[in-house]
Amino acid sequence: MTNLTPEDLSTTRQEIVDYLIRLPDGHTDELAGDKEEIKKECGTLNLSKLSAPHHNTGDATSQFAINNQQGIACFAALNSVRAGSVAFIDIPENHQEDLPIQVLNVKTANGGVSNTEENKGVTHHPRTLIIADKSSQASVIQSSVDFEDDSDTPVISKMHNGYTQVFLEADATLTHSYIEETGGKPVANVELTGKEYDAAKAEEAARPGMRNTFLECIDVHLLSDNCNYKGTLMGLGGSGRSKIALTTTLLKPNTKAEINGLSVAGGDQTVDMRTTIHHIAHGTVSRQAQKNMIGGRATSTFKGRIRVEQSGQQTDSQQLARTLLLSDMAKIWAIPSLEIIADDVSCAHGATISDLSEEEMFYLRSRGLTRTQARNILMYAFVDEIGKCVDDCYIKGDGMLKERIVSRLENLVPKGDRAIMGEFSSV
Repeated sequence: MTNLTPEDLSTTRQEIVDYLIRLPDGHTDELAGDKEEIKKECGTLNLSKLSAPHHNTGDATSQFAINNQQGIACFAALNSVRAGSVAFIDIPENHQEDLPIQVLNVKTANGGVSNTEENKGVTHHPRTLIIADKSSQASVIQSSVDFEDDSDTPVISKMHNGYTQVFLEADATLTHSYIEETGGKPVANVELTGKEYDAAKAEEAARPGMRNTFLECIDVHLLSDNCNYKGTLMGLGGSGRSKIALTTTLLKPNTKAEINGLSVAGGDQTVDMRTTIHHIAHGTVSRQAQKNMIGGRATSTFKGRIRVEQSGQQTDSQQLARTLLLSDMAKIWAIPSLEIIADDVSCAHGATISDLSEEEMFYLRSRGLTRTQARNILMYAFVDEIGKCVDDCYIKGDGMLKERIVSRLENLVPKGDRAIMGEFSSV
């Protein structure tokens, strides 16, 4: 972790300075990367002039902007003003590494400040910059967790406002996992009615994590030919409000992006996961798999946006969002979208929403498992596809991510039967 002063910036190589001071669209109208190469490929250096003259959007700072961050760019700008340090990962040319690099943000109960009448909360602005140079290969795991201790330290409300920038050069391959686990666990069984609901509701309302807000903006740029980005987002925390926004911009031919997302919510949480895959160059490829599991009385939103510019001919893009609603009180807005201006593309998207399969439940229970055990097995099988995208060294072992996911899912298992039984899904 490096504290940067104006004097430090004056002695830092210009490339790093340019990346650090770069803001997402909403504040800038200039595409990243080598200006001559980008203009040759896209015909312009400006976001607002892509697909001109008939299909271009408005100025970057106007309501008609492309808005790749889907409403979170202002918080990235706030991070740039308030960030006190930067986690900088510089992957050199031709670097090949099997072991992952980990960036860990740890939240203490009091957030590092005293809990007084005047100080009712604290805001953190972590900043991360990742540069993968030519022909490099590496894996980076970013995670936000709570520091658990047995002391009587008072718990203070916290707001996390993170900004992560990723830049890939020619032939670089980066596996990047972002895992959010702060805010504790939501209270179970808030979906019940009567006295059981009243008790669970009161407990959930008093839970300290319900007063927390978690925001993260991840801005990824594939700058040169043949680079490959594999990103995994996992929202597993218990904050009352959470939003993670990922933008991936494919600026040169033969670049590929694979985005896998998992959003888990329960209690009275409100969670939001948004992604944008922006195909600007021709001959680019993207794959996206999103899974959401919503229980209790939680409300979740997934917005997955794919935009293909007129210069993005021969784009190959596929997106699928699948959701399990575990209770009658849970809500989900799953909104996949395609904005295609090019006329020579292969693009597809879809969304499904359903409950756990009664047929599969019956099969497992006929083998001697209880209803709760059967639900646990099916729930973990649903999320395991995304979990496998994270490096094994972070997944397997005592107290590692797999155990924490299982514990979180056990907390979400609903009691009793649904009000309406049957096999339901919407596409």
